[in-house]
Amino acid sequence: MLDAVVVGAGPNGLTAAVELARRGFSVAVFEARDTVGGGARTEELTLPGFRHDPCSAAHPLGVNSPAFRAMPLGRYGLEWLQPELPMAHPFLDGTAAVLSRSVAETAASFGPRDAGTYRRLVEPFTHRWDTLVQDFMSLPLSALPRDPVTLARFGLVGLPPSTWLMRRFRDERAKALFAGLVAHVMSPLGGVATGAVGLVFALAAHARGWPVARGGSQSISDALTAYLKDLGGAVHTDYEVKRLDDLPPARAYVFDTSPTALSRIAGFGSYYERYRYGAGVFKLDYALDGPVPWTAKEARTAGTVQVGADRKEIATALRAASREGRAPDAPFLITVQPSVVDPSRAPAGKHVFWAYAHVPSGWTGDLTDTIERQLERFAPGFRDRVLARATAGPPELAARNANYVGGDIGCGAASGLQLLLRPTLSAFPYNTPHPAVFICSSATPPGPGVHGMSGHNAAKAVWKRLRQT
Repeated sequence: MLDAVVVGAGPNGLTAAVELARRGFSVAVFEARDTVGGGARTEELTLPGFRHDPCSAAHPLGVNSPAFRAMPLGRYGLEWLQPELPMAHPFLDGTAAVLSRSVAETAASFGPRDAGTYRRLVEPFTHRWDTLVQDFMSLPLSALPRDPVTLARFGLVGLPPSTWLMRRFRDERAKALFAGLVAHVMSPLGGVATGAVGLVFALAAHARGWPVARGGSQSISDALTAYLKDLGGAVHTDYEVKRLDDLPPARAYVFDTSPTALSRIAGFGSYYERYRYGAGVFKLDYALDGPVPWTAKEARTAGTVQVGADRKEIATALRAASREGRAPDAPFLITVQPSVVDPSRAPAGKHVFWAYAHVPSGWTGDLTDTIERQLERFAPGFRDRVLARATAGPPELAARNANYVGGDIGCGAASGLQLLLRPTLSAFPYNTPHPAVFICSSATPPGPGVHGMSGHNAAKAVWKRLRQT
């Protein structure tokens, strides 16, 4: 009998397996796809030699993850590559606000009226970032904070809606960039704790940037898998689990799946029926004949580029997708251009480019033309650079990854109380109705992103159970 079986070889499932194996438990991972990775994969989606990330591409939370930083993943091939700028937010006049490693450079890009405001907002937290990130990404409620004063101060700033926080700024440049940061979790700007979302992304950039993984996001999953195998763990791919009886006997079962899939497999009935899934995304992967012709020079060297004319346009796009049930006319885009820093991703002189827009859950339309018209506003001539494109709407994304219910790449809406308390209102969110069954996906705290901390936290609950039994 195994000590633990993990279902799902995404970053959280692999991290949970590693944490258990490091403590001497026997572990096996079972993955339905023919390769490991979940939301951290790399494939040739368009043309030979162009390596695309079907989901996550830039990793501000990954490089800052306490779980990943405690593992020797560099020994197994993971290398973070830092673009010249972590992120840029271009405007229609050809200028851009930037999110730089430097607080001063970032503040200066907002203009003189908001530079001081931004510095006063982030500087109390930049020097305490490592402790702060451990506190709000670790096991909720049952873990005592390492720096309760800083955490409380962060909560006072971040728990209100981001719209409150943005009132501190006077000009549109800072407001638009910050609105875009909040939109990374596909949450309406007026939701509870959305201010914290924007602050976390900004602080992560100042601490360690927004890097890409050399060779693609698959490198993260491959490094975790290799480390797990060296620890004695086993990984089985192309193994779909439809019920608990499909798995070998074990003392604990850990699921890196959506709550919906877990309920179906474990027979939990309506236990997670109140769990909400959020808006979906429509994603495009491009093979380009050259770099994206951004009008703003800052965007040409940034790893990530946010595309939205102003805060109002971003808010309108989010509201259309998440509340009004329609695709936005002027979508807010999150784009990543890995090949500006990683030439191995495309043939010489060519580039890969990644973009997505928010759409309603389960939306079945084609947003390609709308997205490209939006890109042309900020990068005239973009379409002339396109060699090939791969499109994926909510149905295709859900077919590639069962955790993306309705195309929701966050495995659950990050809005309202569910941003903080997920998948149920519980002090022990990784536990389930069955004492030997646990959940470790992005549906659990700290939520979406390739950081492995949901798996890390769930592993703590599992090894506590294993030691008791």
